[in-house]
Amino acid sequence: MTEMIPQLLEFVRDTYQSSDFIPLHVPTFQGNEQKYVLDTIESTFVSSVGKYVDEFENKLADYTGVEKAIAVVNGTAALHTALTLVGVERGDVVITQALTFVATCNAIHQLGAEPLFIDVCEKTLGLCPRALSEFLAEKACLDSDGNCCLKATNQKIRAVVPMHTFGHPVDLDRLLLIAAEWNLDVVEDAAESLGSYYKGRHTGTFGRFGAISFNGNKIITTGGGGILLSQSVDDAKRAKHITTTAKVPHPYEYFHDEPAFNYRMPNINAALGCAQFERLTDVLANKRKLASLYRDFFNNTPLQFIDEPEGCSSNFWLNAVRCNDRCERNELLEKTNAAGVMTRPIWTLMHRLPMFTACKRGDLPVSEKLENTVVNIPSSPVAEIKLESH
Repeated sequence: MTEMIPQLLEFVRDTYQSSDFIPLHVPTFQGNEQKYVLDTIESTFVSSVGKYVDEFENKLADYTGVEKAIAVVNGTAALHTALTLVGVERGDVVITQALTFVATCNAIHQLGAEPLFIDVCEKTLGLCPRALSEFLAEKACLDSDGNCCLKATNQKIRAVVPMHTFGHPVDLDRLLLIAAEWNLDVVEDAAESLGSYYKGRHTGTFGRFGAISFNGNKIITTGGGGILLSQSVDDAKRAKHITTTAKVPHPYEYFHDEPAFNYRMPNINAALGCAQFERLTDVLANKRKLASLYRDFFNNTPLQFIDEPEGCSSNFWLNAVRCNDRCERNELLEKTNAAGVMTRPIWTLMHRLPMFTACKRGDLPVSEKLENTVVNIPSSPVAEIKLESH
């Protein structure tokens, strides 16, 4: 490990053609971003009403293949809305993975529900169907109304939230079968997986809802923003209604028919997103080429490059490698960051965070192993890569 870190630093600097600080992932603005944003300013429609919001929603619905897409202020808001619409209530349980970004659990907590942590697969880094099935068979039951409940507490398990970690799709076929068997809605945390496909179909379109993020470090950005994907027109209408303060349409009266949220994406953010979307195909091709360069570099080295699962096409949002142990992980993190090349460990597992330590969980051996060994490496699109499609 010690011998190869200088080689990795040289490789990254050669790839990015820079001797300056190299961040983990930054946005690029090389298209119509300024033009569209200035258009919203000149029109004065910079807030929650404007043509770019509708355009962005339509573009994302067409691209992902869903009936409707609802633009919101961020990915957490999309998850919160989805969980609200599948009926999550105070005191309920929502199954997810401990190996995730904290936003997944925050959305559950905001509803007064409790996340329940299940292990992940080594190949996908996402929720493990086998671990889920075994946990439910041992710890859950269906009540007389067909609700999935925990045997020990009689709490209702309302939903399953798998997360497509770093853009790598989870094993959706098996997860969906298990969820159907136990009458559980699936909400896909697809925050990181715009442009990722599972068996030819876009992530975020398999469950009842999918949530995508457009934070500044994502594949494309709206600054802050997210989108909720729905295959049901009725679900989408409800989502649009409760994310726009539940205001009943009227020429001049202000009347709201239920408690709701002000989660509307501003037009100025949607304008940025529309410009970014125009370059999405090139960005994805660039990132796949970057992943290919990393894959070749790490071949026959002590580090294992984390590749896309079989039968899937990942967007390779954040490239990552696995070290042999935590000691090697820490050495890699310390030496690369000290040299001005940004690397990061995978997230601290959710059950180790103070607000979630008391949450129920299954055994988490794979999650713990990945926490100790995975490192993200610079993954911004590289301008100098020559794309084969050009």
